[in-house]
Amino acid sequence: MYICTTRLAMRGYRFSKYQGGDANQSTFERLLKIFQDLLLYTSGNVDEALSWLTTLDQEYELTTPEYGISDFINELEERGYLKSDRNAGGEVGKVPTSKMEIALRQKALDDIFDQLKKSKRGEHNTKFSGLGDEATSESKPYQFGDKLDHINVSDSLRNAQINHGVDDFQLTERDLTVHETYYKSQTSTVLMIDISHSMILYGADRITPAKRVAMALSELITTRYPHDTLDIIVFGNDAWQIQIKDLPYLQVGPYHTNTVAGLELAMDLLRKRKNNNKQIMMITDGKPTCIKKGKKYFKNSFGLDRGILNRTLALAVKCRKLQIPITTFMIARDPYLVQFVDQFTKANNGKAFYSSLEGLGEFVFMDYKENKRKKR
Repeated sequence: MYICTTRLAMRGYRFSKYQGGDANQSTFERLLKIFQDLLLYTSGNVDEALSWLTTLDQEYELTTPEYGISDFINELEERGYLKSDRNAGGEVGKVPTSKMEIALRQKALDDIFDQLKKSKRGEHNTKFSGLGDEATSESKPYQFGDKLDHINVSDSLRNAQINHGVDDFQLTERDLTVHETYYKSQTSTVLMIDISHSMILYGADRITPAKRVAMALSELITTRYPHDTLDIIVFGNDAWQIQIKDLPYLQVGPYHTNTVAGLELAMDLLRKRKNNNKQIMMITDGKPTCIKKGKKYFKNSFGLDRGILNRTLALAVKCRKLQIPITTFMIARDPYLVQFVDQFTKANNGKAFYSSLEGLGEFVFMDYKENKRKKR
């Protein structure tokens, strides 16, 4: 039995006992999983994460007399997970390496999508056969336009022997067969993450699950679908693009929610993509409360402002005309928020999910997978 983090509370972290675990895991491997969770909660602050790990060790005896926290830290450095670097104040401290960032994304994918990864659901295949790039065991007669590298040589030679005999052997077009193929669609995705203050309001931690989902999705696309593209946007008062490596360090700011800015940036990014299949995924917990008018911000935190709402809905319609579906993952279920998302979804002809924090990863994964199953 060891300890894992559960969520960020208003005055600090809450932890719960984790039952089970792999008995064959070493102390380092068990500590690494807990430390990775803590790193995500602390937005990459190694000192804070180690402080929490030490506190947990004192209370729950995570280490052994032969292997303590100092040994764990040394092994993290030896294995290339941590390195020494200077912070903005010039002080030398421990920071995560790129190896740790990759490990965090892999862990997120394993944690959220483990069961779905083991199934065969959600491959890039469509149910349609024809021109494509994934060969199957089935064959069909050759038709003009079929790729020559898809010719089934053994079946074609057998057909020629049957049709013409051995003495007058010849290979004609009607003897040829080609492997059936499934088209594996390529998709350009923009993932929008709300980093407004409401994502941690009233002690609720919505940003950590959102980060974990984004990390898992990025790992899924970059490792299994390398021809796809993923752009990540965060939006508060404004919207800006971040890199995959920045996800563990993402923090909520004292921002309102400028959904318009996020959508405008997402559309700009998708215009540059050559794929026919494009989509926007938006993880948020609240209504749009901010737009920019010239150089000034117009903000309204109380209720759905008609001017802000109209601008947001207009962009939803524009995305629909450009055949860019928007999938909204609302991490809240207040009636007036549900009403807004319903309007937004109808305007875009997209999808909406009202999920708990625990179910967020599966929703994002399944929708991304289902959107792959289309014929261009």
